[in-house]
Amino acid sequence: MATYVALLRGINVGGNKMIAMAELRAALTKAGFSNVRTLLQSGNVVLDAGASSPAKLESQLEAEVKKRFSLEVEFHVRSPAEWAAVIEANPFAAEAKADPSHLLVTFYKTPLDKAKVKAAQAAIVGPERLHAEGRHLYMVFPEGIGRSKATIVVGKVLGPSGTARNWNTVQKLAALAPVRGSASL
Repeated sequence: MATYVALLRGINVGGNKMIAMAELRAALTKAGFSNVRTLLQSGNVVLDAGASSPAKLESQLEAEVKKRFSLEVEFHVRSPAEWAAVIEANPFAAEAKADPSHLLVTFYKTPLDKAKVKAAQAAIVGPERLHAEGRHLYMVFPEGIGRSKATIVVGKVLGPSGTARNWNTVQKLAALAPVRGSASL
């Protein structure tokens, strides 16, 4: 068994695709996953699984949520080593330290096209800054996320297929899934 971080996309937002975390933990445990933990209500799961790869686990988890909750939900899965690499690759270390709630990492299933990321940055009229690293997009929101139009621009240019977490959540998940003999890619 290996430990994985699994992020659900678009649940418990605006009253849509509601899943109680206690019910999710119970369903995933019943499905054969072990040591299932959740963080917050936004779909952050750390679990142990025998999957051969994060991509295979994504498919298994998506099928399980569809079966148990009748919901189409996308999962983004990373091993602890991949999670540690996300933290290490953060190009906005000063911002992460000074204001971690205004730094988001968006997780995608496939690597981002650097030209599209550059086009998204050029289209943003505010102070927000972007940086792509493989399947991850780092975004800084110096004036806050709530009124920013940058996420709309990014969604139009890159597509809405990722799921974002603020830096506080990224750090808390790292503490739940430390790198130690777990699956890595």
